[in-house]
Amino acid sequence: MKNDIITAYMHHILEHGERPKTMFSFAKQTKLKEQEIYAHFTSFDSIEKSIFSLFFDNTMEVLTKNDDYVNFESKDKLLSFYYTFFEMLTANRSYVLFALSKGLMHPKTQSQLNLLKQDFQKFVSGLEISTMDIPNKKLNEFQEKSISHLGWSHLTFVLDFWMKDVSPGFEKTDILIEKSVNTGMHLANSQPVKDVIDLGKFLYKEIKQR
Repeated sequence: MKNDIITAYMHHILEHGERPKTMFSFAKQTKLKEQEIYAHFTSFDSIEKSIFSLFFDNTMEVLTKNDDYVNFESKDKLLSFYYTFFEMLTANRSYVLFALSKGLMHPKTQSQLNLLKQDFQKFVSGLEISTMDIPNKKLNEFQEKSISHLGWSHLTFVLDFWMKDVSPGFEKTDILIEKSVNTGMHLANSQPVKDVIDLGKFLYKEIKQR
């Protein structure tokens, strides 16, 4: 039922270019009762937040169906997440571009992405990414917390790039994912030089072409 409501809401947005006027009209359109919708969502805001969280859940469902995934190294788990997550977004690109059309820094956009942010930061924390060995408990805790925050900043950075990407099959987004994840992992281990240069060359070329 929950997924059916989300699907119906996304279809309405794409067909009409705006929210339903009221929950009553949306219920009538979807042939549901208002109380059935309210059992899962209290407002259109809550539906919109859940859509991006659902993209995350669907991504994790795909990944965990692969028996080998649990044995992947942290970098490979993160790369697998990115590639699968952006496949989900690409399959729903029209909705994503409409929903985030005000820009990623807009308060409405940040509100819509809030549940996804929580889910992703928890995911990154669970990867146990290797970092510099600092002989101080508080500094280590700060470092671990910073990684999840940096992880979210990186995801939104790639999301913004993908929204503007016009390359066939969004192949430049795939290149950015590979280079930036490799760089990020090496930075965490204090081995950045080669990957930083490689990423820098790619971004410089991209910016120069736009």
